[in-house]
Amino acid sequence: MDLKTVHSALEQLAEEKGIAREKVMETIEMALAAAYKKEYGKRGQMVKAVFNPETGEVSFTQIKTVVDETIIKTEDEIAAEEEIRRAEEEATLAAAKDREEHPKKRHRRDEDEDESVGVEGEIRKVRFNPERHIMLEEAHEIKKDVVLGDELSFSLETHADFGRIAAQTAKQVIIQRIREAEREAVYEEFQDREGEIVSGTVQRVEGRNVFVDVGRSTAVLPPEEQIAFERYRIGERVKALLLSVDKGTRGLGLRLSRSHPRFVVKLFELEVPEIATGVVEVRSLAREAGSRSKIAVLSNEEGVDPVGSCVGQKGVRVSTVIGELGGEKIDIIEWDEDQGRFIANALSPARVLDVEVDTEHKSARAIVAEDQLSLAIGKGGQNVRLAAKLTGWRIDVQGRGGDVAAREEGGEATNEDVANKKSGVLSEEESS
Repeated sequence: MDLKTVHSALEQLAEEKGIAREKVMETIEMALAAAYKKEYGKRGQMVKAVFNPETGEVSFTQIKTVVDETIIKTEDEIAAEEEIRRAEEEATLAAAKDREEHPKKRHRRDEDEDESVGVEGEIRKVRFNPERHIMLEEAHEIKKDVVLGDELSFSLETHADFGRIAAQTAKQVIIQRIREAEREAVYEEFQDREGEIVSGTVQRVEGRNVFVDVGRSTAVLPPEEQIAFERYRIGERVKALLLSVDKGTRGLGLRLSRSHPRFVVKLFELEVPEIATGVVEVRSLAREAGSRSKIAVLSNEEGVDPVGSCVGQKGVRVSTVIGELGGEKIDIIEWDEDQGRFIANALSPARVLDVEVDTEHKSARAIVAEDQLSLAIGKGGQNVRLAAKLTGWRIDVQGRGGDVAAREEGGEATNEDVANKKSGVLSEEESS
């Protein structure tokens, strides 16, 4: 076996997949140890390999854990365990027979599964195996300061030739470890990008789920995170918010969103340098994906117009964001510490004459001209609903000199002809 060639090939593979060199060395050593144990080892034996990539030489050692009588299982305890195992197997066979199924082959437990160290370092009892354990008294003769639970290394005869089965075992270990290392590297890369915008290509569409190739992995854009009425074509480039990164047993799970309010914020960060540098700050945002968003911005530097910065020259910046969102309307308003002025701004594009605030109940009444009433309420109450979400206040919209004539319940006005009504009422709680 030309180990130098194997090492070179694995390093090249690791570089392509972004895996650390230490992981490659660990993979080679684990594969060699597995092959050695398969060909020359004994049952229960723990084998460790050390590989020198410069010379191609490898050495093998046997690892033994230091134990004493207090953590060795007695014959009665072993017999009791075997009895319980037999009862479990009989119950499994009986259940399978009732279902007319073939029982799955159970993995035979042996000394390889007996670990002397339990959860959080707590020592638990093990079955003594001279190939795996060494008594404390004997260990003291080898190393004076050894304590219970320590591991001692013993040199093994070096073998250069391995049979077909051992080589196959080594190959399986290498494949598994490379996959694990690649999965870990991809997880670390995307974990740092959680909450950021990623760009990718639509790989396939299954039902309403859209799978996007984002480089080293595939992410899913579920239906609840899509913008209403958007359609996705295979090969199409899309941008989305990396909503979550999960490392499950079946692989890496990347979840995208185009409907999340933060997606709009991140798009503005890409288009508006003042937001990216912190000169302009996004204080709050309310969104009904695919229809309309309201974003409240604040300038942290004197002389910088926060709204103008977001709109851009001739509206080029906000137009780019709107284009990415498929034509979704965006109202950019200036955040204000004065809640009355902030609420008035939030009802934009309607012009508000006056705002009466009740700080105790966190409610406000906005007075508008009669010709601004339908604009302040919005189609289906959308404008006042988003204003309530944006500010966190309950907002009543009332025409000058008029009475409350229209109220929102569950997001829809109770009266059909909203344009002719004197007032609209909405609370932030009702809108969520």
